[in-house]
Amino acid sequence: MDDKAMLMIPGPTPVPETVLRAMAKHPIGHRSGDFSKIISEVNANLKWLFQTQNDVLAIAASGTGAMEAAMINFLSPGDQVIVGCNGKFGERWADVAKAFGLDVQIISAEWGKPLDTEAFRTALEADSQKAIKAVVITHSETSTGVLNDLETINQHVKAHGEALIIVDAVTSLGAYNLPIDQLGLDVVGSGSQKGFMIPPGLGFVSVGEKAWQAYETAKLPRFYFDLGKYRKSAAKDSTPFTPPINLYFALHAALEMMRAEGLEAIFARHERHKQAARAAAKALGLPLLAPDENASPAVTAILPDGVEAEQIRSAMRKQFDIALAGGQDHLKGKIFRIGHLGFVCDRDILTIIGALEATLQSLGYERFTPGSGVAAASQQLQ
Repeated sequence: MDDKAMLMIPGPTPVPETVLRAMAKHPIGHRSGDFSKIISEVNANLKWLFQTQNDVLAIAASGTGAMEAAMINFLSPGDQVIVGCNGKFGERWADVAKAFGLDVQIISAEWGKPLDTEAFRTALEADSQKAIKAVVITHSETSTGVLNDLETINQHVKAHGEALIIVDAVTSLGAYNLPIDQLGLDVVGSGSQKGFMIPPGLGFVSVGEKAWQAYETAKLPRFYFDLGKYRKSAAKDSTPFTPPINLYFALHAALEMMRAEGLEAIFARHERHKQAARAAAKALGLPLLAPDENASPAVTAILPDGVEAEQIRSAMRKQFDIALAGGQDHLKGKIFRIGHLGFVCDRDILTIIGALEATLQSLGYERFTPGSGVAAASQQLQ
């Protein structure tokens, strides 16, 4: 049947009909008073979602653009930075830092395992000259479904005194309680196609006062991603360059929906769906890549044994028109990932697990009792 596709990947995520209708409106002038009002309301709601009084700046870019801006605005060529790498995106931020001539120290962990917080403490405490200028952390590592211990790493950065903490919260912002002001996070980046429930195209960067002080002396080249320009424009309910107007319409509607649901309910829903997906996988005899204590609320990565990951993805798509994500780099073909981020409800989780059970049976996988996955998920959704 046409138009029944179900998107269960960690981005892009499903978009509510209310948001789609808002996005379909005719564009208006981006320098008009009507659009300035939308910017004002969007910026206020972004601060609410980011749990901060800091600037939260929207740029026309994906999450990668937001993270590039998060680095180049506050650092200078040759600056020493630590980058945590335990998945595709941590490695990407190391590549970005190297591309801009930064002196990169990598603290790595096996994909599927969390970053070792003690390794950060040791490296930061050893820096008696305070040469380390920033620590870059991926909070929710989308490629593996690992939620890194940002809170503890941030404590070690704060004890260092000099370094900024720069956080990739692309798939954790809007899915996990991340109180930016309470934690004192300096720079936090995210993207629209994740927990924000709108299509790709907008990136967001929260900037604290310590980071703005670093901005004054930072010398990495920047123009379109010069966040100082965005800050000046935001103070006037405007943007420095032409924004994606219809995505702002969508963002305005999505943030209103999120405010109506409330932060606690949003975080509880994502936690519930994480627990349901993991309980179902265990009931079906499907090994999980990330440990329970470091599981992301945004995506569950499964390492199937006895049936190929790509066979599962292909059969799910052909029989049920359900899209699951595959593995990346050396995990390609070895894992599949279930996204439960953004506009996802309990019914969606039960649907995906029921379809997964039927798919496994069709592929000859017999390491479970039929109905056990749905029952396990249902128990977590009560």
